[in-house]
Amino acid sequence: MTEIKGWHVFATFFVAFGIIIAVNLTLAFNAVRTFPGLEVKNSYVASQGFDRDRTAQLALGWDVSATLAGDDLVLQILENGKPISPKIDAAIFGRATNVSQDQFPDFSFDGRALRAQVAGGAGNWNLRLKAQSIDGTKFQQRIIVETIQ
Repeated sequence: MTEIKGWHVFATFFVAFGIIIAVNLTLAFNAVRTFPGLEVKNSYVASQGFDRDRTAQLALGWDVSATLAGDDLVLQILENGKPISPKIDAAIFGRATNVSQDQFPDFSFDGRALRAQVAGGAGNWNLRLKAQSIDGTKFQQRIIVETIQ
């Protein structure tokens, strides 16, 4: 049996901590690289109208859902159980944690739902939607898209 010397212990600690540091740097680099950025410029100012905007949005009574079947994105917005087609100010279809696959769907209303062609696939997709009702009330929501196989 070989004798453990000081340099053996040093090399073991050096390798172990080297692996830990390398993994931490890799994770930190990827976290910063994929961070989508700021949601608002000034969170204090944005918070001032939050309760008012939320109350107005909830008063609309919209039931919103989205599904993805192949490359067909279907956005259904129901008001009192009836499908509606509000003005879409912005729609971003993408992954929950990465903006590299973000797409901007061009919806068209077929009488039952809003439809758009996107480059989808398996996995977790979100639709970040900003819309307006007929009376100008703003609606903003992140919708988890249900993938249909």
